[in-house]
Amino acid sequence: MIIGRVNGHYEPIIRVDIHDSNGRVYERDAVIDTGFDGWLSLPPDIITVLGLNWKRRGRALLADGSESIFDIYEATVLWDGQLLTIPIDEADSEPLVGMSLMESYELNIQVIDGGMVRLMKFKA
Repeated sequence: MIIGRVNGHYEPIIRVDIHDSNGRVYERDAVIDTGFDGWLSLPPDIITVLGLNWKRRGRALLADGSESIFDIYEATVLWDGQLLTIPIDEADSEPLVGMSLMESYELNIQVIDGGMVRLMKFKA
């Protein structure tokens, strides 16, 4: 189970452990974004600090109808006790956890300042 908290802006926040290119672990808070179908997004400055390996370019259709082209990197994260190697989308925003990373999990959010956020693995 992964536990987090809702912040004062009613954003569900969880802590994500990301390994840099040398295997050191960096803890970052990330917002759960159910409108993001990717895995994890990070801003360029964090990607640079982590020394992540570039993999390819990506393309996304944004909510306003515009198209965005972005770089995709790769990183290893500790997710619910498991090491996973996942794609990292570069985005000029705070770190975001997307729906692909939460696949096979149930998300519960108490939508109040300081409310509990829980991600629980379910068996299909």
